[in-house]
Amino acid sequence: MKALLVLLLLAQLCSASLVPEREKDPEYWRRQAQETLRNALRLQRLNQNVAKNLILFLGDGMGVSTVTAARILKGQLHGQGEESLLEMDKFPFVALAKTYNTNAQVPDSAGTATAYLCGVKANEGTLGVSAGVTRDRCNTTKGQEVTSILRWAKEAGKAVGIVTTTRVTHATPSAAYAHSANRDWYSDGEMPPDALEGGCKDIARQLVENIPDIEVILGGGRKYMYPRNVSDVEYPHEEKQRGTRLDGRNLVQAWREAKPRGKVAEYVWHRRGLLALNLTRVDFLLGLFEPGDMMYELDRNNDTDPSLSEMVSVAIRMLQKNPRGFFLLVEGGRIDHGHHEGKAKQALHEAVELDRAIGLATRLTSTQDTLSVVTADHSHVFTFGGYTPRGNPIFGLAPMQSDVDRKPFTSILYGNGPGYKIVAGERENVSAVDFAHADYQAQSAVPLRQETHGGEDVAVFARGPMAHLLHGVHEQNYIPHAMAYAACIGSNRGHCNAGARPATPLLLPFLGLLLLLLLC
Repeated sequence: MKALLVLLLLAQLCSASLVPEREKDPEYWRRQAQETLRNALRLQRLNQNVAKNLILFLGDGMGVSTVTAARILKGQLHGQGEESLLEMDKFPFVALAKTYNTNAQVPDSAGTATAYLCGVKANEGTLGVSAGVTRDRCNTTKGQEVTSILRWAKEAGKAVGIVTTTRVTHATPSAAYAHSANRDWYSDGEMPPDALEGGCKDIARQLVENIPDIEVILGGGRKYMYPRNVSDVEYPHEEKQRGTRLDGRNLVQAWREAKPRGKVAEYVWHRRGLLALNLTRVDFLLGLFEPGDMMYELDRNNDTDPSLSEMVSVAIRMLQKNPRGFFLLVEGGRIDHGHHEGKAKQALHEAVELDRAIGLATRLTSTQDTLSVVTADHSHVFTFGGYTPRGNPIFGLAPMQSDVDRKPFTSILYGNGPGYKIVAGERENVSAVDFAHADYQAQSAVPLRQETHGGEDVAVFARGPMAHLLHGVHEQNYIPHAMAYAACIGSNRGHCNAGARPATPLLLPFLGLLLLLLLC
């Protein structure tokens, strides 16, 4: 313990040396601010092009504290730190979204997905339906279905795709195509008898039937596509990975059979199979790389499972073949899972991988015709603090002890969750554990088996045509309406039929004065 205190003291004494020499010069900060000012002034020339392409990046559980910590982690992975930039940080327009569900102050991922995909706020636990639907009650669903921006894009003749690190029937992706009174009805094997008797469809079946011409579907969730007890192709001896369906259907086969004659539909379950595809000859692509959710990025088998970035690269190249453009939903879904388990290292590495995918998509598209939006569905009770010095490892200790129990603590903590531990009647001494391990569960204030979501607003980053429409504090359901307006899809298309965008507010007074002079 004494040695640890000495190290902490030395860290504090040396903190001054962590300041880069250039940052000691006031001119460095003045020049930086002036460059930022010039960039801001250039934004006065608004990009009012029609968005041919739309990409929505969703970091599940990626609250503002997660974004900040991920930025520091990304910097430290590349020999930098707090001053580094995420790819999403480079987006010129930023807003905040209010995440509450219609019946929940602190939301869940299903109600929020309905908001940012379908443009309608909904009750927690429900998907693709209005707030008139009560969770678990199949008989409240009929007539309450709402459609998503993915469907709006498809109806406008665009190609559409879904990429996720969760199962493709999970809350975020399923709101794009399904209508369900319960987000957990992945297959009919998870549905109660009354729901089946009431005619409600499981989510996997809806993936195949509701919008059968989705061009790209990549993620996990194989077991929900196969009959109960059918062995998994990758884990043939693991019972928990077997098929779950009660109706005996093979939905991968059904997916193939639903495609028009003459079209090529490819199903892959292995990274090698995905990367070997000749995409010019593929019309529809279904990739299911795990029986359930995909592995955490830190645990991913690079031989069998593609990274999120690799899936996004394939998806964009597939969708770009459509001359009318595309809509792509990309979810970094396991950020949320890492936080729920109290495993901040897993969560933050998932966020960094999502950011890597954002950078890749930026290089494959143009801001002139592609509107990209990055946001989260909700936050988590995740925080980092403790007066850490510049350059402190993001997963490291705070440079101080508690002045109550005289024990050290990590900078990262949770408000609640599985990291609450009492040893010999006292808070666990973290100096005795490997707090930098990928599966270390950070300490929490309240014991829970699963850490909870947070209720604060989340950030919305936007770049490309009409990105300035995302500019302040919005209801979360505003997001798809703004994106649809930019792309001239959905119901709000009157401005597109006029053949030109409305003049910017800055230009209207000038035009009025010019008209007055002409009349005189």
